Amino acid sequence: MSAPRAAARERGPGPGPEPGGSTQTSHRLLAYSDALLSIIATVMILPVAHTKIHPDQKLGESVQQLLLAKIAVYLMTFLIVTVAWAAHVRLFQVIEHIDDVLALLNLACMMIITFLPYTFSLMASFPGVPFGIFLFSVCAVVIGLIQAVIVAYGFYHPHLLNQQIQESENQNFYKRHILKIILRGPILCFLAAIFSFFFIPLSYVLLGLVIIFPHLSRLITWCKNKILGQRGEEEEPHSLETFTFYLSEPLSKERVEAFSDGVYAIVATLLILDICEDNVPDPREVEEKFHGSLLEALSEYGPNYLAYFGSFVTIGLLWFVHHSLFLYVTKATRLMGLLNILSLAFIGGLPLAYQLTSEFAEKSHNEIEAIQVSCVITFFASIFQFAIWTTALLNEEETLHAFARYGGKEHAFMFAKLALYPCVSLGAFFLTCLLSEFSTAIFHLMQIVIPFAFLALRIFVRISLTAIKFVMSLSRRKVVLLEEEEACLSPNETLS
Repeated sequence: MSAPRAAARERGPGPGPEPGGSTQTSHRLLAYSDALLSIIATVMILPVAHTKIHPDQKLGESVQQLLLAKIAVYLMTFLIVTVAWAAHVRLFQVIEHIDDVLALLNLACMMIITFLPYTFSLMASFPGVPFGIFLFSVCAVVIGLIQAVIVAYGFYHPHLLNQQIQESENQNFYKRHILKIILRGPILCFLAAIFSFFFIPLSYVLLGLVIIFPHLSRLITWCKNKILGQRGEEEEPHSLETFTFYLSEPLSKERVEAFSDGVYAIVATLLILDICEDNVPDPREVEEKFHGSLLEALSEYGPNYLAYFGSFVTIGLLWFVHHSLFLYVTKATRLMGLLNILSLAFIGGLPLAYQLTSEFAEKSHNEIEAIQVSCVITFFASIFQFAIWTTALLNEEETLHAFARYGGKEHAFMFAKLALYPCVSLGAFFLTCLLSEFSTAIFHLMQIVIPFAFLALRIFVRISLTAIKFVMSLSRRKVVLLEEEEACLSPNETLS
């Protein structure tokens, strides 16, 4: 496959659309779609974050009865939306240019996608009622059908297609290939919609298959190639086509970054929406209870403001780590893409952490549990970032810039930066278990210390590397002195 790929790269991109014509490039449409999909994936957390739990109600029971089921459904629906985003990316690898019809079809697809959070709210609020999961599955089927229509329209108007497909004699192969990628999810969702009226757990299993099926099929193909060897390659005559590798290789780093930035941005924005909605005192209450003193009325919301700033700092620093990580990455592998999506799923859960830590004041029965849930969400959001870096190091020649590979200064600094949040959040979790009386102080101390730790991290890493080099140089000097002493000794002295 290497020779056709090289030929494809040498040919370069085809001619762009003519200015003023009805055909345009798809760049702005893709940017709009990435932003919308990242927003929809993130706002799925709102029904979970706004679960009403009273301070006198024990959070342990609430997690089992209310939050646990909603969090599980949120993770599943978040990952399904990312599957739809990946299918959208594959689709517009084939279709490089758009016209008015394609733009309107894409808008119709986005309209159905924006309806998904409402269907998720029904699923989360009524887990035993089939209509919620039926409506969600039907929406997923309609999204897949619209994307299939976009494929059919694009191949009916070949000038909209990728230049390499336009020049190919096997356009039907490409058409079948991209339709197979797009429709496998909606087929499983169609089955989930049918079984929702008979056996709801099976519907959830089928929706789970939508998430793991691309990776499962990839694993089966890899095992098949390992077992059959060269015969597997000979049985696929079209596998040598010049464009096929775009549909089988990982998503582009640029689109991964755009989708990730959208998730981080909307999560940070959701925090201030809660502040504006829940922390503005009623004018009548200010007049009657606080004698017109707005400052005195706002002082009651102090823990909420502290939780907001702490949560925003956490989101901002996690984005900073993500940004720093992908500065060193040249290419994101499939496994790195999967780990990034899992990290984003927990990033999307940070509004829940904000709600828990802001609603439960000091001396509440739920204070410790709320802080521990926040630590767990932060830990998993950051540990998956660390896993992305570890995975990149395993294929560093392919995935990382030369200056960031194992053994360099930037490698050590990146390792420390990625390890900071997992270590601190895990430490805060265990400290709240051991020192429950100081749980609030421990949590707020963690939020205050981490920004300053990031500022001092590079200095700390440089000092550590200098100390290690100094110790190593001393040991080397000692070895050299011993060798010189042995060289100066006579043979008889050496024998003795």
